[in-house]
Amino acid sequence: MSKTADYAWLDGKLVPWANATMHISTECVLRGENVFEGIRAYWNEDHQELYTFRHADHIARLRQGARIMRMTIPYSDAEIEAASLELIRACNYRETIHYRPVVYFAEGELTHYLPSEIRTGFFILAFSMPSKKVQETGVKSAISTWRRNSDLSSPSRIKSGANYHNSRLAYIEARMNGMGPPVMLNAAGKVAEGPGACVMIVRHGKLITPPVTADILESITRETLMELAREELGMEVVERDVDRSELYVADEAFFCGSGAEVLPMVSIDHYDIGDGTPGAVTRKLQQLYNDAVRGRIEKYRPWLTPVWRGNAAKAAAE
Repeated sequence: MSKTADYAWLDGKLVPWANATMHISTECVLRGENVFEGIRAYWNEDHQELYTFRHADHIARLRQGARIMRMTIPYSDAEIEAASLELIRACNYRETIHYRPVVYFAEGELTHYLPSEIRTGFFILAFSMPSKKVQETGVKSAISTWRRNSDLSSPSRIKSGANYHNSRLAYIEARMNGMGPPVMLNAAGKVAEGPGACVMIVRHGKLITPPVTADILESITRETLMELAREELGMEVVERDVDRSELYVADEAFFCGSGAEVLPMVSIDHYDIGDGTPGAVTRKLQQLYNDAVRGRIEKYRPWLTPVWRGNAAKAAAE
């Protein structure tokens, strides 16, 4: 996976990748004062088209996080979408990618938030991100010793760079212990989520996931899979607290997120999940998700924005 590209979008214009810089004295650099989104765009070879997935929903969540952080985003939703598409086209992507709109505070003080006292900037990165091979094999997980951020301290509802120090501690611990992505508990000792993805389990034919009040990100992928499970598999979907020990007796378990997509867990704390291989429901949801995000299921096309066809139509109109 490459995290470099020909261009980035910074404060109103495309700039060469090497020139996409900001001053070291910004609050973004010093204290991680930013809010961001991670959005996928999927290549469909048959259509010869790249589709962004639920862009508008991601930007709505970006605005929600910015509101809590008292950041004033200087661009409209239409301008953010146009900038995102402009960047993707400038980089000439015809492959599955990940792009990140980021709102940040520039130079100022820790107490500044008013537009009159601190500038709110905006940038977008886009880079290649194919699906991971471990989605086929699954990962061995473990319960992290690090607890998820509490809503009373640094709300996980905000997708802020600063919150990901909590995630990094959990990731590094798991890696040092020879494990894949870990599961994090919240302050109440209930399952929250992974460091960068939500958690779902299958028990007794039901899809179960912690509620949005369990110190998790309000995940768009999670919401997508809940709808696919109900509408396409006819499953009952339950949002409730999940105990650590319930993971050990789950029939199936998986992570889900824009980056993780649908990532099976085959064991947790050395307890096999089911028979120790990705389960049937997980596989069905994987396939449904992969088809929906690539425009292969007509009813879910409203979730998608074509990158290249939209550009051709615009050029023709001009």
